[in-house]
Order: sequence, then structure tokens, then C-alpha cells
Amino acid sequence: MTNRTFKTGESREQTCLLPPRIEDYVGPDNPVRAIESFVDALDLVGLGFRHAERGADEVGQPPYHPADLLKLYLYGYINQIRSSRRLEREACRNLELIWLLKNLKPGYRTIANFRKANWAALKAANRGFILLVRELGLVEGSLVAIDGAFFHGDASKASISTRKKLTEQLAALDRDIEAYGATMEANDAAEARPPSRDDGNGDGSGGDLGQKVARLMARRNQVQADLDRLEASGETQLSRTDADARLLSKSGQTVAGYNVQIAVEAKHKLIVASEVVNDGNDTNQLHAMAAAAKDALGVETLQAAADIGYYNGSTLQACEADGIVAYVPEAEKNSRLAKQGRFTLNEFTYVAAQNIYRCPAGAELRPMQGYKEDAGKRHVRYVSSRSDCGPCPLRLRCLSIKARRREIYRWEHQDVIERHRARMAQAEAPAMMRKRSALAEHPFGTLKCRAGYRHFLVRGFDKVRGEWSLMALCYNFTRLLHILGFDRFMAKLAELAKHSSRSAGCCLKAVLAAITLILARFRAEIFPEDVPNGTPA
Repeated sequence: MTNRTFKTGESREQTCLLPPRIEDYVGPDNPVRAIESFVDALDLVGLGFRHAERGADEVGQPPYHPADLLKLYLYGYINQIRSSRRLEREACRNLELIWLLKNLKPGYRTIANFRKANWAALKAANRGFILLVRELGLVEGSLVAIDGAFFHGDASKASISTRKKLTEQLAALDRDIEAYGATMEANDAAEARPPSRDDGNGDGSGGDLGQKVARLMARRNQVQADLDRLEASGETQLSRTDADARLLSKSGQTVAGYNVQIAVEAKHKLIVASEVVNDGNDTNQLHAMAAAAKDALGVETLQAAADIGYYNGSTLQACEADGIVAYVPEAEKNSRLAKQGRFTLNEFTYVAAQNIYRCPAGAELRPMQGYKEDAGKRHVRYVSSRSDCGPCPLRLRCLSIKARRREIYRWEHQDVIERHRARMAQAEAPAMMRKRSALAEHPFGTLKCRAGYRHFLVRGFDKVRGEWSLMALCYNFTRLLHILGFDRFMAKLAELAKHSSRSAGCCLKAVLAAITLILARFRAEIFPEDVPNGTPA
């Protein structure tokens, strides 16, 4: 036997009697087979994918089947390949993709257009996957954790202007135009004087100054038009590259992009509801996300935990009305008064039976007639008596030097806040907050750190929401494979398919019908003019 220094491969010139089968490219337990089984089980027509219902009698060049392109995208996003050009290359050299696409090689434009054109169908498919998870019994529906994270958009910070930035640019342009105008007047005056021996022929810069002023005027007109557009629309920012992207700031971090909101179910950390907004503040997102999660899970009541950034009295009231028990820490708003040694609002006791407040000295603050409007909320004013506050020994800790009596404003639905405070004071609230952190941070940490998904490749709300649906679907799909394992996942899909073939009202058939209903409602919200009469809204 000849000793070899290294392992040697086969000769590239070696011929084979029989060519290898594409089926042999992947093993029987390769996860790529799970992608194929899942996509083949979807009702692509009901989900609204383009060309899904194309007939064989149609003329012209046949398109790629949407199932093949959806498989390509699912494989790509699961394996950190998002670029349409990279997906095109991988389809030609990646054995798993060659198997998955049966050796089809779509071009990058076809791949990119599929993601752009089918954003609504991708969003419906993501929602439908949650229905599949429910059928598999992998969600409990008792607790969700809500959180948000900033993702970069396909736009730079310089391409987004605020009203303040535009006003400063306009003032700077006015100063430059005024300076150039003064220079041109000085040149005109110099040319009007009789020539002398020392004047020479001039510097010849008059034409250049005129061109510079013309360019500055054009730039000023553009900035003024942008400012007028902001004033007319009521928006606070204007983006030239991506019309829907915004400058978002949190904890000293500024991002030109979008705010992604998610609701994570407690049992297996699956994303059961999500949305993409361009508001950098989370205070108005609690109820919308909790209600979407409650609808997706199909439960009557739901516990929702969120961080301090979601605290808002109006959203807490809406959650309580919809059977959602919210756990949100309240920010300390009276720290300035406490540092000064003065009484805060928390030290005044509300007596519900008499509808009065009692101050630390025991005096009463009674309600006045009418309401005060503040940020869309109505507040009742409670006022003490001057005869009580004048000789009070605690006056200096309660009133300012010029004030004669104490006033307190109470929101008309303050009882919602008091019930929420009592709930947060219970022993299980701190444990709930710790559990929230472990749940809500897991998907974002996985997507941003493991997969590297910190930005969107497309522009505009519709396309961005479609791409996010791909990210969330692939996250949930990967989690489900890890939870069940390949064999159990394939067995569950086969079981559902078997039951659906026996009865049109069972399991997968019911899931697909629910997905179709979701899409119909989704279309009714966005394209009401295209929805025929009788479609559920």
C-alpha cells in the first residue's frame, strides 16, 4: 500500500456511468425538506400570491411558480442570504437550493420583484403560520411580552430632514445669498467708477458670482418647498430617499429607519403578532400589539407585559376594555418635587366615596366645575381652601411662595391607573417584568446578532412590512423546527394533510380557510375599492 502525505480527492476527469440524481443532493433528514413540505401545504391562491392561479391555457412566456420563489426566499432568510443577486448565484451552485428549486435558476430581477409585489401575501403567510402553530398546540395564549427595536431603512440620516433642520438651512442660505449680493453690488460700483491706472482690468468674477447666486436661489426654493410640504402635511420629518423612513432616537441612538413592534408568546418564544411603524415612541403601541396578539391566539383574556416606554393611560384603558391585563412599570414623574423636599401627588389621598382629595395635613381638595383638556384627555381640577392653606404648618412643603392654595388635576379615568398601580404592587409583578425581558429580547437578539438582520433592503411601508414578515416567518419556522425536531415536524405536517383530505372542515383545511379570511380582511383594509361585495371585512 502506498503511503500518501495528504488525503486526495477524485480526479475531475473521471467519468461516471450514470449521472447523480438531484434527489441525492440532500439527505432524508435535511431541513430543506421541511421548507418544501411547508410551502406545498400552503394555499398560495388564498394567500394572494401573484400568478398562483395561472391556468395552463394562458399564452406567453410562463412565469416561475410562486411556490418556488417562496421556497427560495425562505431558504435564503433562514441561512442569512437576503440579496436577490446572492440568491441568484446560490441557486446555481448551492446543492440544497438546486434540489429545492429542481434546478431552476431565476434571475435576480425576478427574485427581487417577487418580494416587492407579494408583500401582502407574505404578511398573510406569516399570520397563517401562527394559526398552524395554534393547531399544533405550541402556544398557551396566557402571556405575551411586547417590545420594539429600531431597524435601519434603505436611507441615510442625511436624506431625512426635520422642520428645525430645514429652517436652519433656509437661514444659512439667506445669509449666503445676502453676502454674495453685497459682493455683486460692490463689483458693480467698482465698474461704474472711471478707470484709473491702478484699477487694471478687474478680477472677472462677476459672472461666477451671478451663477453662484442662481444656484443658491434654486437651492433656497427647494428648501422652502420642502418646508411648505411639511407644514401642509403636518409631518415632522421629510425623507427624500424612502418616503416612510424616519429619524428615530432612543437612549442616545439615532437611526434612519423603522420601529419594529413584536408580541412574543411565553411558552416557546414565538412571535405571534408584529407590526412596523415609523414612530420612535412606544407609548401608543401597547394596545394595538396586545389586541393583535389576542386575536392571533384566539383567547378571551390575555396578559401583556411591556417595559416602561409603553406606559400610557389611554392605552391601559383600551387594554382593560378589551380583556387585556397589562403589566407596565410607571415612570417617576415627581422626582423634582421630591428632591426639593416638597409633597408629590402620591402623598395626596383620593377618597372615592366623597370625590375629594386629602392633603398630608388632612385638609380637603374639592372638585371644580368643568374639565381641562390636555393631550386629548379630560382632567377634573381639585382645589383646596385658602383658609386651610394660609395657616397650615406644612405650607412651605406644599406650595410655592406665590401660590395661595393647592390644585390637583385628576384624569376622568384615573381609576384605571389606580387599578394598574395596585396590580404592579403585587408580589408577582417583579417576576413578570423579569420574564418579559427574557421573552421579548430573545427574537430581536436572534435576528440582529445571529442572523445579522439590522436593516431593511426595500423602501416604503408596504415592502418593508413584507420583508419583516419574511424575517418573522423564518424566525418562527426555525424555532418550530428546533422545538419539534425534523421528524416530528414532518410527521405533524403529514398528519394535518391527512386529516384535511378526510374532512374539509378539519385541521389544515380549517387553517387554510382562516388564512384566506385573514387575507380578505387585510385586502379590505388596504384596497377597499378592489374587494367585491359580500367579502368579510
